Amino acid sequence: MQYTIVNIVASASLNANIDLYNLAVSIPDVEYEPEQFHGAILKLKEPKVSMLLFKNGKIICSGASSEAQIPLAIYKASKMIHEIQKGVKVQKNAEYQVVNLVTTANLHMNLDLFKTAMESDNVEYEPEQFPGAILRIHDPKLTLLLFKNGKLICAGAKNEELLKKGLRKASIMVRQINDPKAGKKKAK
Repeated sequence: MQYTIVNIVASASLNANIDLYNLAVSIPDVEYEPEQFHGAILKLKEPKVSMLLFKNGKIICSGASSEAQIPLAIYKASKMIHEIQKGVKVQKNAEYQVVNLVTTANLHMNLDLFKTAMESDNVEYEPEQFPGAILRIHDPKLTLLLFKNGKLICAGAKNEELLKKGLRKASIMVRQINDPKAGKKKAK
């Protein structure tokens, strides 16, 4: 199944404490309101990525559409911070960990979400609350939003191998329920 990565969330560390107030005063692209949230938000324009910055130097990078954008974003952020706080080293080859891939895909078939929810224990569908059904896969641990037009959103994968495995499982299960010609293939 073809899919499009729409968001990659990754975590990393700058290996130094950060003065968030000083950053917010010095860098216009940094938002810091400690009474609302204990981290600062840095929004980069290129790549278009948002970063949560914490006092202990931990960062969460969100909004990347490719994994190549993550080290670039960390490099740019660390360079900006280093200009204000010399104790923070510029991260040229930053180590990071992908914690979530968010993707979109299309099953290319209409789905009966009521039937899908009734015939599967791991699908919730409450159309008064939300127009999509929520499918939870346990191995790999993923959550998918299924829509009547066959489009879906998948979140929770930590790498593309797990993503593909989960999408395969979901596709087989949903097709068995919604397409009588799908055959007797069983999702594991």
